[in-house]
Amino acid sequence: MHSAATLDLSKVYRSPVFRSRSSVESHRELSSALSEHRLRWGSGEVATSLYRRDLQLGSVMILSYGAEVEVTPAPFEGFVLVQMPLRGTAEVECDGTPIRIGYGEVAVLAPRRSVRLLWQPGCEQLIVKLPHELLRRAACRDCPLGHCTGAAACTVWGSSVGKIAPAAASQWLALMQQLLALLPAGHNGGAQPQHQQPHPPWLGPFEQTAALFLHQHYESSADGPLPGGARAPGSSAGSDRDTTAGMRLERLEAFIRSRPFAPLSLVDLARVAGVTTRTLNAICHRNRGVSPMELLRNLRLEGARDRLLQDEDASITDVALEHGFGHLGRFSAYYRERFGELPRQTGKRVR
Repeated sequence: MHSAATLDLSKVYRSPVFRSRSSVESHRELSSALSEHRLRWGSGEVATSLYRRDLQLGSVMILSYGAEVEVTPAPFEGFVLVQMPLRGTAEVECDGTPIRIGYGEVAVLAPRRSVRLLWQPGCEQLIVKLPHELLRRAACRDCPLGHCTGAAACTVWGSSVGKIAPAAASQWLALMQQLLALLPAGHNGGAQPQHQQPHPPWLGPFEQTAALFLHQHYESSADGPLPGGARAPGSSAGSDRDTTAGMRLERLEAFIRSRPFAPLSLVDLARVAGVTTRTLNAICHRNRGVSPMELLRNLRLEGARDRLLQDEDASITDVALEHGFGHLGRFSAYYRERFGELPRQTGKRVR
């Protein structure tokens, strides 16, 4: 069982970007090293430190401020951050959705509009920065069909903030330990000998594995109620949530209709919608009155009926197979339950 205490971070600590006890210098250096942001200092003594090791596409960082601090950066452009407190706790609010992360917990941040972070005094975090391109590749690799027409066809992160499921957090830590072990000795820097630079053949596959892991285990906090039944500030059970759910279902239904005979599981449908299976089940029941798999079946039955209505010479067996029904008897039973008549009766009515 891995914990944050078992991670060997020595290679990261040997690569300092800067250390400072000045609030002004800390702000300036962090803006240069990370991104432009606002800092509001609270209680405690300023003791900022940033360490970083670059990977092939992303990077691994350790950051601490010493004092309590509220950080307000601009929405991330082209990357997500995976944060895990090594000491202390932090609170994160992305696009109005707040979560709290403590020692050993793993949070994923992908803000679309706004982000605010509150670090408690003494908090130190391990931060992994991964570019959207790497996550898009993971989504395409994990797609069971592989029929994407471009980057716009993949919605990797349906929501802006969430945690890795507790049961999977130890697996993430084990993956991070393997990644850290592959880092060469030394530190980042132009004067460093070439053989000490991160070597793509070693690090590339592990970065891709990390992205694939996040794609499979990310659980969005914005897809449902917050702990304790609370909801994100400025949100409600009404318009914003329903609009987002409607967009997810429209995308999912278009995906299903474009693949009338492809074998699709509940996990496949959830990946296309960009939510967990539990969230997809709730969305489908709330907006369509059926489960996700019933929605899949109903859409395929409607497609089969349209085909029978349009082509009076169509073979019922062929139509069933073309719409994912390998058993003709079950197809006929589902069809009659849905439309009140057998497929052959639809054909006769056309004639």
